[in-house]
Amino acid sequence: MREESTSHNRATAGASRRVAGFRVGRRAVRAAALLAVSVGVAACIASTQQEVSMGAQYSAEINKQLPLVTDPEVVRYITVLGDSIARVADQRNLDWHFHVVDQMEINAFAVPGGYIYINRGLIERSETLSELAGVIGHEIGHVTERHSMEQMAKAQQTNVGLTIGCILAPQVCNSGLGSAAVQLGAGGLFAKFSRDDEREADRVAIDFVVRAGIDPRGIPAMFRTLLAERQRRPDALEGMFGTHPLAEDRVADTEAVIARIDPVVLQSLTRDTPAFQRFKARLRALPPSPAGRS
Repeated sequence: MREESTSHNRATAGASRRVAGFRVGRRAVRAAALLAVSVGVAACIASTQQEVSMGAQYSAEINKQLPLVTDPEVVRYITVLGDSIARVADQRNLDWHFHVVDQMEINAFAVPGGYIYINRGLIERSETLSELAGVIGHEIGHVTERHSMEQMAKAQQTNVGLTIGCILAPQVCNSGLGSAAVQLGAGGLFAKFSRDDEREADRVAIDFVVRAGIDPRGIPAMFRTLLAERQRRPDALEGMFGTHPLAEDRVADTEAVIARIDPVVLQSLTRDTPAFQRFKARLRALPPSPAGRS
């Protein structure tokens, strides 16, 4: 008990010192400290209830600061597609939430507890339903395999308390530091996933989309698109590659896994649909993303 109390005090004091550097009030300091402590507790205990509670807090603040697409048809489609994959992937009956971020940067990220964010720019780069489904399956995998929870713990250990304070109380960061971290696709909240994490998320994504009736070959196809885009416009993928390292070997790795699937099964799976193309067309017809996010 004494060791736990000491650890609690250190976490609280550390968070207070970092946020106090911005001369915030007691309420903001206390909020940042409490969240830093909750991150540490969740990383150790990692119960589903704590994960969902923490994810809901983060998502609520992210939703306030990120521009989200609210068009009903777009929201409906991404929710139906996401749910079709999550229901075969999730053993814990999480309440999943899928959002389209109104930014043209190519990015996607997951928040613990079942919150998935896909940038508009990534969707517009997806040629087929299977490519977008692969991205969604990958992000779901980061949640089901608890990678996002591990990233929360890493974030606490790497001095992210300051950013957390900004997210909880944006007024303390008039310099824009806090919101900038969120605008980069939660880059300030999550460190880079390890290659092992990425490979595991790729592997389970293949399983998830196949079980959802979708062709998994969209996963390596999307990797090729992203690698080609990185060569043309490296700045367009800073957020994506900042948290999701991507190398050519992931194309080969996923293709090797897919090669073990019965060809008859592969042929029966859905690669694309008219509904997906209508979804893309509707998204493309919406007003441009907010200034500065193209």
